[in-house]
Amino acid sequence: MTGSSGDRVAIVTGGSRGIGRACALMAASRGYKVCVNYINNEDAANKVVAEICDAGGNAIAVKGDVAIETDIIDMFAQTTSQLGPVTDLINNAGILDQEGRLDGFSAERIARIIAVNVTGSILCAREAVKAMSTRHGGKGGTIVNLSSVAASMGAPGVYVDYAASKGAIDTFTLGLAREVANEGIRVNGVRPGIIDTDIHGSGGSPDRVEAMKHVIPMQRGGSSMEVAEAVLWLMSDEAGYITGTTIDVSGGR
Repeated sequence: MTGSSGDRVAIVTGGSRGIGRACALMAASRGYKVCVNYINNEDAANKVVAEICDAGGNAIAVKGDVAIETDIIDMFAQTTSQLGPVTDLINNAGILDQEGRLDGFSAERIARIIAVNVTGSILCAREAVKAMSTRHGGKGGTIVNLSSVAASMGAPGVYVDYAASKGAIDTFTLGLAREVANEGIRVNGVRPGIIDTDIHGSGGSPDRVEAMKHVIPMQRGGSSMEVAEAVLWLMSDEAGYITGTTIDVSGGR
């Protein structure tokens, strides 16, 4: 899609922390109106919104669990009502669980990871297509799906279920991109490597970046802002002829 970013409205799922927060702040700094989606941490989401508004931007915080279809529909409705028609989606919300082997995983754990990381992302993209597609009267837009290098490495002995969910996102990105390519929508992905965010704590390894940096060719973990740079570039008109592509932001892994 072309036009001023000031006319564009972006939803960032899981936008209150980590990579989502970085994406929300960077999008706002480039003129996008931003919906910061969150599930539990209202204070963190409100801080992101306040930071955007204090800098002269326009943002709202919307609570919603992407594993719940009605929450997703409501998020798009609130965003459209308060900010305008949605033109960009950053499908960032994702979870992992404690590190371990598959033979110790419960069905409930696996189902929750798939519900958030896969079904939630697909349903968010569905609503984005309804809002953006020229087939539905929209003016086009972009979708960027957050994957992980775990999708290409498998994460054995750590979280193969999370890796599998991100492998699904890689396939979905390619398929949806081809499906809506002639409807004004570009769909791409970003595959972060070991990034310095608090998601590692939820997997039981808060020091994972430090512990793993020796296996990264660049010998360091990445930052949320470095991932956001790739996301925002894929959303920009500079990437106007790119769709169905997933970029690794992984320090060479």
